[in-house]
Amino acid sequence: MTIETPSGLNAVIPALAGIHFFGAVRENQMTTGHRNEGRNLREAAHSAGEASPSDAGKVETGVACLVLARLRPAHWPWGWSRIAFSRWLPEKASGLRFMKTLGSGRHGGFGLAPSASHQGVFFLFSDQQSAHDFMAKSPLLARYRERSEECLLVSLLPSTSRGSWDGVALASGEPIPQGAPIAALTRASIRPLAAAAFWRHAPDAQRDLAHAEGCQLAIGLGEAPLLRQATFSLWRDANAMDAYARNGAHQEAIRAAWKHQFFSESMFVRFSVGSLQGTWNGHCYG
Repeated sequence: MTIETPSGLNAVIPALAGIHFFGAVRENQMTTGHRNEGRNLREAAHSAGEASPSDAGKVETGVACLVLARLRPAHWPWGWSRIAFSRWLPEKASGLRFMKTLGSGRHGGFGLAPSASHQGVFFLFSDQQSAHDFMAKSPLLARYRERSEECLLVSLLPSTSRGSWDGVALASGEPIPQGAPIAALTRASIRPLAAAAFWRHAPDAQRDLAHAEGCQLAIGLGEAPLLRQATFSLWRDANAMDAYARNGAHQEAIRAAWKHQFFSESMFVRFSVGSLQGTWNGHCYG
């Protein structure tokens, strides 16, 4: 069964990752004081509305794929229709368990202004073969490639996961080898009364992510303006992601999110990177 909800052109900020980036911190690299702090932060995150996989309505295993597209101007209306109506026109593909069509911020960034050209699609497949067949043969992916100035397809294997997305959680998988590239997907449903406070953290957290050492790619994504947000980032290794997660404006965003219970639902997943195919921000992959 494919699960998808209505989407809207929107953007996100790295601050939303605050509630979850602690999941990327390996406790065997922390001091005793850091371990105690991490334990307290996890407990606060749970009280702020975060669901563990066992709390979610459904736990899925499998292989994830993320499509990032920068559409040509002539095809912007097609892209908008994908965001607006894909809920009612679900993709039919063998093994497809979960799907989200997502808008982005201007230039693929993290501001409030929506992008006319940038968007993403997240897929979860039940097995490696289904994911491989889809990436090789999907008419939808072929249309994205034909209609985009740039298009990147990333295959991802969940390593650790916490929380849920519309009641669906991802099962954790194999650990990521030391020094290997790592990807992170964070999403959150923001409580309406907390939206203004949440977005006040945007400028500083955005600046920090833009200059974070080892961050190779970051894009704001989301399902609905202001309140249903996501961000995807690709890092050189776990150490680089951990360093960003523990410092500066991002750390302040973490504390604010937990203290004020910004989120009604949230999820953080870190992935090992299976493959990258295509181009993004002028870089060729695969």
